[in-house]
Amino acid sequence: MKTVRSSEFGVRSERIKYKWSGIMGQGSGLKALTLCALRYAPCPHRTLRSTLYALRSTKGFTLIELMIVIVIIGILATLLVPRIMDRPEEARRIKAKTDIKTIESALKLYKLDNGGYPTTEQGLQALIKKPDTPPIPRKWKEGGYLESTTVPKDPWDNPYYFSSPATDGKDYEIISYGSDGEPGGTGKNADISSKDIEKE
Repeated sequence: MKTVRSSEFGVRSERIKYKWSGIMGQGSGLKALTLCALRYAPCPHRTLRSTLYALRSTKGFTLIELMIVIVIIGILATLLVPRIMDRPEEARRIKAKTDIKTIESALKLYKLDNGGYPTTEQGLQALIKKPDTPPIPRKWKEGGYLESTTVPKDPWDNPYYFSSPATDGKDYEIISYGSDGEPGGTGKNADISSKDIEKE
């Protein structure tokens, strides 16, 4: 492979030639191009402009080789972008689980004071306002059991659904219906339940 030499970059050019020859000696040309593509693959600290500049400054590539490198970089980018796009949804689901745990802590304090959990009819409102329907709590804490004056909504701006006792015989269940706000679903639409959090 011919290397362009200059008075200023002669030593550097010789080093590039030596390293590239070493890579080519390890296997096929495609393997070498793949290693190069990984070296210049997009990352949070490298802009497209700097990546293209790095490719242009590398001596000895033909046009076809450069096109192959760009295609490989494109494939790597398509693998990384979906992971980045899924992050906000993942953060919402983590927030919903945190909210449910906070509500559970408040329910336990309610039970300690009053001997039982709120009923389904009384709902989670019983944590911020003393219920006026039976069973009336005997030692309801003035100011409520949540730090806020309202029951939090889930990250999709839907209410958390509360039932006590739960259908499976547990004392209670708190549910967020996920992104679509409907029971059931999979993926981002999957329900987030207090009983599932217990298993994690």
